[in-house]
Amino acid sequence: MKDNKQKAPAFFLYASDFIVGTMYLNNEQVGKFIRLLCHQNNKYKLSEELFLEICENNLDDKVAKMFIKDDEGFYYNNYLRNILEKRAAKSISHSKKQSANAVSGHKKRKAEKEQMQKDENTSEPVTELYPTFEDFYDLYDKKIGNKSAMESKFNKLPQKVKEKIIDYLPEYIQSTPDKTYRKNPQTLLNNKSWADEIIYKTNEDGNNNQYANLERLIEANNI
Repeated sequence: MKDNKQKAPAFFLYASDFIVGTMYLNNEQVGKFIRLLCHQNNKYKLSEELFLEICENNLDDKVAKMFIKDDEGFYYNNYLRNILEKRAAKSISHSKKQSANAVSGHKKRKAEKEQMQKDENTSEPVTELYPTFEDFYDLYDKKIGNKSAMESKFNKLPQKVKEKIIDYLPEYIQSTPDKTYRKNPQTLLNNKSWADEIIYKTNEDGNNNQYANLERLIEANNI
């Protein structure tokens, strides 16, 4: 393995294991052993030059036995190498998982965005059933009152009632050609006047006269 192996910032040193493992080393040898381990932790394995430098050019057999020399001439403590291998593998796995999550998240967000755009492009326009409020409002042809309130009220009516209102309007409009005497549209909706009988009022000589009775004007505008 190369020296650029991912490094761990620290490694565990279990006291009981260390005492047993170094019980045949003197204090000087223990010191060299600790320094060699620290350098291996930073470099993953030790060159022979560095190994001899730390051992002060005296390759102590007891210390040397704590390390293995590979085919390339590098030294490593097998216990510490296993720790570094596990940590490196765990770190790589975590990095790959993070990368995979990032890619997966990006693909998910992209798919959601594309689906939203697709839905917007393929969504069919909403078709309103006849009659709509605008059909009623235009046919009635008396633009007085709170249009928003009337529209809200009209839209809440059952479809059959809406159709009944539209069927009622032509004759009612004919009976009140002068819209001044026509009930305000809001009054018609509030009072459910589409159910009322349509009466053509006439004057004394029997002719149809839409302007003969002032009472009709008052009634038409009584909201």
